[in-house]
Amino acid sequence: MERHFCLDDSPTFRMLELDEVGSTNNFLRHLATPGDERMTLVTAEYQTAGRGADTNRWESARGENLLLSLRVMPSHLPVGRMFVLSEAAALAVRESLEGLLKEQGARGKEHENTDSLSTPPAPCSLPLAPNPAFTVKWPNDIYYGDSKVAGILIENDLQGAWVKRSTIGIGINVNQRRFVSDAPNPRSLADILGHEVERRFVLERFMESMTRYLRQIDGQPEALDALHESYKQRLYRRGEEHAYSDKDGTFRATLIDVEPSGHLVLRDTKGGLRRYAFKEVKFVL
Repeated sequence: MERHFCLDDSPTFRMLELDEVGSTNNFLRHLATPGDERMTLVTAEYQTAGRGADTNRWESARGENLLLSLRVMPSHLPVGRMFVLSEAAALAVRESLEGLLKEQGARGKEHENTDSLSTPPAPCSLPLAPNPAFTVKWPNDIYYGDSKVAGILIENDLQGAWVKRSTIGIGINVNQRRFVSDAPNPRSLADILGHEVERRFVLERFMESMTRYLRQIDGQPEALDALHESYKQRLYRRGEEHAYSDKDGTFRATLIDVEPSGHLVLRDTKGGLRRYAFKEVKFVL
């Protein structure tokens, strides 16, 4: 498939490529840029102190995955709707991975039609899951089935009633096949597809989608609502009963909503509604 979005000639953002850094988010939050640049992108081959949410570490082998941070400066985004930035980032990552998966499926069918009688399927290839294969685990992890493929960390700077800037850190497991940390369920795009993937293709797809979503965010208020609905449609475990845990213990509930503020709403087996902010409840996997 021909791609028209190019990182090298984009007029919409500045891009910096680093070999090694402590954390792309920390680097970008302290990076002074000339003028009022709306978007600044930083990538790294390796992070010595990559971070997930809270104090979690993000494991990534050198040169195998996609490590990036994107600093954006939204125009007149109210603090009460800042979760839409998290939604946009999650949807953009999901789209970039889903697009590659669909393209792989199309190529597989093409190959099957021309060579299926003479060439057996590659033993390492994995069956493609029904679409959408990738979902968003609230608030912004990207899952393939019950495995985590990408994580997002967002740090917002506020100015009065508005979001001044947002630094969006993203780690995508692209080509790493062996994980040595105690993370319970990591998986990479290469493992899903059965072959290595050019990381720049993933980055181009992400930036194309993210640029489009940021234009929506800077548009009319109803555009925020449309983006929010799109996010909810792609939630992991949406409408299904599963186990969760909070400060009072484990319980079973159905994920029924995520509010525009980012709060998760569950309905427990007794019919009661439970509303949670980030880190107040855990998915039991």
